Amino acid sequence: MSTVLGIVGSPRKKGNTSVLVSQLLRGARSSGMRTETVYLADLVIGECDGCHRCWQGAACPKNDDMYTLYTHISKSDAVVFGTPVYWFGPTALMKLFLDRFVYFNCPENRGKIRNTRAVLVAPFEDEDEETALPLVSLFEKSFAYLEMELFDTLLVPGVTKPGEVRDKHEVMKKAFDTGKNLASC
Repeated sequence: MSTVLGIVGSPRKKGNTSVLVSQLLRGARSSGMRTETVYLADLVIGECDGCHRCWQGAACPKNDDMYTLYTHISKSDAVVFGTPVYWFGPTALMKLFLDRFVYFNCPENRGKIRNTRAVLVAPFEDEDEETALPLVSLFEKSFAYLEMELFDTLLVPGVTKPGEVRDKHEVMKKAFDTGKNLASC
């Protein structure tokens, strides 16, 4: 049975990012996939110092929650990266998490993530989708570099109030269908 890991990089637990990631995971479960959700706001993740100890087979000097996440990510067939757009990029929570993917960049760990399917979910206040382009570019380049498969990108402009994305029925259907379609790969 395939596993989908949902990463919520928003500080709002009941916000639009959480709603969308939950809907996508619901779709995945409807196709028989196992799912798990991680709220980055609940974890302690330190910044990457660029020491490259992980590349030398040594443990990261950061003794934080990324150790557990490395295992969860490695065992997942797909990872959903959910973040609202903050200042044309991801939240600081998501950026800290993504920076620590240097662990997967070393040759010994690359196989743990290679070919993992990735979905990007990004709600944001602005009505113009171009607002999200720097964020999309960051993730596209990161996934390509790590040899992950970008399965889908779900951009949702024009949402401000926590949870209001529930009223966007087409978006909610797309999130559900994206999750459901993860099983067909």
